[in-house]
Amino acid sequence: MTQALLHPKAQRFVHSGMSWQQFKLLQESFADSPGIRLAYYKGELEILTVSPDHESISRMIAGLLILYFLENEIEFNPLGSCTQEKPEQVSAQADESFAIGSSTATTPNLSIEVVFTSGGERKLTRYKALGVPEVWFWQDGVLKMYQLQESGYERITRSHVLPNLDINLLSRCLMMASKVEATREFKRGISA
Repeated sequence: MTQALLHPKAQRFVHSGMSWQQFKLLQESFADSPGIRLAYYKGELEILTVSPDHESISRMIAGLLILYFLENEIEFNPLGSCTQEKPEQVSAQADESFAIGSSTATTPNLSIEVVFTSGGERKLTRYKALGVPEVWFWQDGVLKMYQLQESGYERITRSHVLPNLDINLLSRCLMMASKVEATREFKRGISA
């Protein structure tokens, strides 16, 4: 059984012409505001509110990936939505991020974005500036994956950081209404 996601009342605000110092002050004022994400890239500020549906998908992706890492004995560090920055240039918070191959690394090599509003793939410029090797976007039940190349991100059909992961299985399980059923199905699929 699959679930029908209600498009939430997520809101997205973009403002241009902001200095890094102004961004840092604004970021500080939102420090205790759960459900609000701020991003910055070369003078452009983005403020995004996240909904329960957004967080549910994000946490399920993380949970299933952690199950995959454990099943395949892959070292990892779940970095969640920690802020990644290059001062004066870029600041971003992925919905989920992982350092794969190390349990102590603090720089992600996989960042994941759950998109319910517009502006998804344009975030790739931020991740390029941060040097994140692979970025995934989940939108409308589909995972789109991108790998960083010298010229920018290239769309890929198979993960390079997790080459044995069945993306179709992951996508199918994310759309199941029962989280227990989805987890069981995913576990069966990765154990086969």
